[in-house]
Amino acid sequence: MARTQGQSTEAKAAPVLLSGGNPQIAKGDGDAPVQAYIAAMPDWKRGLGERLDALIVGNVPDVRKAVRWNSPFYGIEGQGWFASFHVFTHYVEMTFFSGISLQPIPPGGTAKSKDVRWIDIREDRFEEAQMAEWIKQAAALPGWTP
Repeated sequence: MARTQGQSTEAKAAPVLLSGGNPQIAKGDGDAPVQAYIAAMPDWKRGLGERLDALIVGNVPDVRKAVRWNSPFYGIEGQGWFASFHVFTHYVEMTFFSGISLQPIPPGGTAKSKDVRWIDIREDRFEEAQMAEWIKQAAALPGWTP
């Protein structure tokens, strides 16, 4: 097959999947690294990542996106990060950095996690209406700034 101008002779390597299937995506700001992360999510988790991203964008039109620590982060400019998600073997963990202030409070958390709360979303258990409500609430609160 002939090579045309601009084509690479090498195929772009797929992202490495870390422990539990979490995609290893380079740190970056904007939608592109988040979409690369979602595209690399394995199995049913990819569809869930697409749904979470669409819910966030649909409920927080001025959302800021980035990939940090091999996870998509969502925030508001000048307000910090309000949420992130991460792939594990049997679920995707959606984390809210001011989760203790959400109603109802997401189920995951310990005294050590302070204000952070999360929910582990499994393949057959996703309450979209509740997630949308948490996203709207979380985006209205002061976020986490590293």
